[in-house]
Amino acid sequence: MAKWGEGDPRWIVEERADATNVNNWHWTERDVTSWSSDKLKELLLGVRVEGEVGTCEVTEVGKLEGEASINNRKGKLIFFYEWNVSATWTGTSKTGIKYKGNVEVPNLSDENDMDDLDISVSLCKDEPETPLLGLMRKEGAKIVRAALGSYIGHLKNNFTQGMILPTANGLSKQPQEESQSKVKVEKTVVDSGGSAPVPSTGVKIPTCKFSMKETFLTSPEELYRIFLNQDMVQAFTHAAVVLDADKGGKFRLLEGSVCGEFLELIPDEKIVMKWRFKTWPVEHYATITLRFSDRGGETELKADYKGVPVNEEERTKHGWQRYYFEAIKQTFGYGARLF
Repeated sequence: MAKWGEGDPRWIVEERADATNVNNWHWTERDVTSWSSDKLKELLLGVRVEGEVGTCEVTEVGKLEGEASINNRKGKLIFFYEWNVSATWTGTSKTGIKYKGNVEVPNLSDENDMDDLDISVSLCKDEPETPLLGLMRKEGAKIVRAALGSYIGHLKNNFTQGMILPTANGLSKQPQEESQSKVKVEKTVVDSGGSAPVPSTGVKIPTCKFSMKETFLTSPEELYRIFLNQDMVQAFTHAAVVLDADKGGKFRLLEGSVCGEFLELIPDEKIVMKWRFKTWPVEHYATITLRFSDRGGETELKADYKGVPVNEEERTKHGWQRYYFEAIKQTFGYGARLF
């Protein structure tokens, strides 16, 4: 006799007249309030923006009031979330003077479009006027909006498993989503790695591209080697490293905070890799291309970044500047002027 899950339609009961909730057909509900609270804090505390007048970053999430859940109603996923968010931002001027302010988001809800989200940025009482307020209102609010959009992407990506119904042909029925939230998109698809094609269960997130340049007092050959030699990478990151320096080889560094794979290696000239922070949406990678150019006793390194989540742009720039470029110079003595 066929067992459940072997594809025999006699064992697949999707909708019954007696309303028995077989295979979660009629209803399934998950409370994701606690997870949402932690994820919102994590994403908001990663908000950082830098400009000519200084730097602003979210340093505390003081209030997160609300709830979130996912409901399956006869094959349709309904995402419900409603949050009132209050956070503190700290600004540091170019002269080192610090200022504090507030970020208020009273209407993060599945009923509101992300573009219509009300984000209020202000200075704390008794704080003097500063151009940093303008920076935070203009650029910081954009990153806050992107961070909240990323939360919605995480929500939809992480909590659909188990809400999918088996069908008579043995495949899974993907519930349809019902939500008014809209996020401008790049699609990240999670591949099962199997030989049979699988339906896309991707999450849509906003991404960006940018470039960085740095000059090192060494040859292209030596600088190229530093990025691919496990002992040398371990030396400038000051942590255990796993690294396979071949095309298709994988790497894992900074205690697992960063991982990826080498896509193209042209000795002494170019490295192309897919690269991600562990906090990014599951299986989402940026593509990073490093080009090494001889400048007569110096090497110009140009790094091009594509597919970086919008709310991770400043964090990614800061991380590469600090944990790659500056760390390499300090460890190996290749310090030179900045571009």
